[in-house]
Amino acid sequence: MSACKKARAEATSVVSSDRLSSLPPELKGDILSRLNVEEAVKTSTLSSTWRDAWTNMPKIFLRDGNFARTKFVTLVDMVLSLHNGTVEMFDISGSKTYHDEFGRWMRMLSRIRPRSVTIRLNSGPGYRIPSCLFSIGDLRVLHLQNCVFSLPRVFQGFKRLTHLDLKNFSSTDIDIQNLVSFCPVLSYLKLASFEGINYLNVQAPKLKRLHVFGDFEDINLDAPNLEAAVLSLAHEAKAQQSVPIAHDKESHVKKSLGDLSGIKTLGISGIFMKYLSKWCILTKFPAVFHRLEHICLVICFWDQRQVLATCSLFQNAPNLKKLDMWVSLPPSQSLSTWDQDQASIPELTMQVQLDHLVTASVKGFRGVDYEVNFLAKLLSWAPALEEVKIEWTGKTECSMVLAKLLALPRVSPRAKVIVTF
Repeated sequence: MSACKKARAEATSVVSSDRLSSLPPELKGDILSRLNVEEAVKTSTLSSTWRDAWTNMPKIFLRDGNFARTKFVTLVDMVLSLHNGTVEMFDISGSKTYHDEFGRWMRMLSRIRPRSVTIRLNSGPGYRIPSCLFSIGDLRVLHLQNCVFSLPRVFQGFKRLTHLDLKNFSSTDIDIQNLVSFCPVLSYLKLASFEGINYLNVQAPKLKRLHVFGDFEDINLDAPNLEAAVLSLAHEAKAQQSVPIAHDKESHVKKSLGDLSGIKTLGISGIFMKYLSKWCILTKFPAVFHRLEHICLVICFWDQRQVLATCSLFQNAPNLKKLDMWVSLPPSQSLSTWDQDQASIPELTMQVQLDHLVTASVKGFRGVDYEVNFLAKLLSWAPALEEVKIEWTGKTECSMVLAKLLALPRVSPRAKVIVTF
């Protein structure tokens, strides 16, 4: 390169460097948010104009990864103590234990007052959430894992929180009820793998999406604007122990589904379906779900109670268009004992009209008679059906089962049965 060209290149480099250095602190912080925190902090050595740029990062992501524990603790302490800008998002996750430091970190975090908080420290016992975290009034998003929390005596609520995601946590009936009800604009709620909650009471007028997976004995949903819900019991025992409130045979269904007439998507596990159907087989559902277009089910076809409850749900979803099913196995008891238990349940003779059903799928299909018989019913109920996709996982010879499936009569002339292996 000639001396002239080299001089021009160096001049251009200086100009570009000056342009970056002259950017406003907010823009520098936004640029550095695209780096991991350790690399962002290292930019403080570039020049005096970059020395404090990282302290204005609007998004802070902390991962212990390959860090030694002591080095990660030092990094988190420095970031939380020296940051002086607005924090849109704070996200920390780690596989090591930080119980001794956690309270200190939460106090510093509450002073920063971020709008989104994600804490996933999954090693060791649950982290007790200090009351100072519940004082961050501007929170929009809160995602906590592996934690224990009790609401402070004076809790003003999260007036702007729209997204609440709690996993592997411990609390009480009243605390989770108050936490949800004191979030007036909450639109998304996920509660998964929890302890200490027996009666789950969800009162959320703005809620649109709900996902519940855990051990509980009863549930009440008061969410008139709910559009999508997935409800799943974690263990069989809870479905067996559950007792209807005031011995009302329909109380379970009324409390769980009665206020969800506007729902569009509904997912239910087989165990939760048993919970709903235990006292109300062939009884009328408390609502007709006129807007329900998509149902996702985890179902045990051996359990005729679940099948009957499923059919009752179909009868009350006149505009159902899409049905997805995952096959679950019966309990560990022998099939002969299971069959004897089903002998007291009436044979499935009820007629269901699925005038708008277009697509259906079955995953985990093993080719047993219970499954084939249900598909036969489905094909006879759906005049607009176009496609049934079956994912085969059976270990037995499938040729005879396939012949049965292909020979099944169907009320829809366009209905295809597609089997994948």
